[in-house]
Amino acid sequence: MSSLSAEACVAFHGVSKSFGDLVVFNDLSLMLPSGQTTAIVGASGSGKTTLLQMVNALEQPDRGCVQVFGEPIPQHKLQHLRHRIGYAVQGAGLFPHLSARDNVVLVARLQGWSEARIQQRFEELLEAMALPASVAERPPRELSGGQQQRLGLCRALMLEPDLLLLDEPFSAVDPVTRLGLYERFEEVQRRQAISTLLVTHDMREARRLADVLVVLEQGQIVQSGAPDDVFAAPGSPYVERLIASVA
Repeated sequence: MSSLSAEACVAFHGVSKSFGDLVVFNDLSLMLPSGQTTAIVGASGSGKTTLLQMVNALEQPDRGCVQVFGEPIPQHKLQHLRHRIGYAVQGAGLFPHLSARDNVVLVARLQGWSEARIQQRFEELLEAMALPASVAERPPRELSGGQQQRLGLCRALMLEPDLLLLDEPFSAVDPVTRLGLYERFEEVQRRQAISTLLVTHDMREARRLADVLVVLEQGQIVQSGAPDDVFAAPGSPYVERLIASVA
């Protein structure tokens, strides 16, 4: 097993996963540290998103075990687990018929939070993401792509999750906006240090945001470690190509 930390927030033990004849993972073992950002990097089809979806029980392994918060993912009654996990995706995924505020606070309302607590948390998140209060009542179509993506992160963070799953959340915006999003994410991490699993194809992004870098190639871990160490000593021609793509 590739042990990246003595204290794991997420652990994969001998995990295999296939879709029909397509083998995505075969006996994958990996531990992801608590309180840090782990970036999963690889080309399209390497298994990055499937790995993320197994953490949130959107996909189930064919064999092996996925542990989250030190316990195997339950087979039933998944809501309690998912309420401890924030999930943000490429393109924000906001509901077009709801205001910005309603998009962000929906999960808290479903959890029965008081309006006072909801408002306090919403204001905290707007401040963390450097969003003006004026966006609150506007529908997503009236907001820029960067504002929408920040609101997607606000929604993922609303319930104060113990684990944050990010699936290419910064790739759908222009480079200047992306840098602003990086700064907002870094500010959130400075405040709280949430255990985060970031899926990205961008090695430059992974190097900037991650504490731990895991490189996947066709469902296999080909290298893992601190980003600067991986960049300094790529362990295979595949890793060298990924690094060269952002040189």
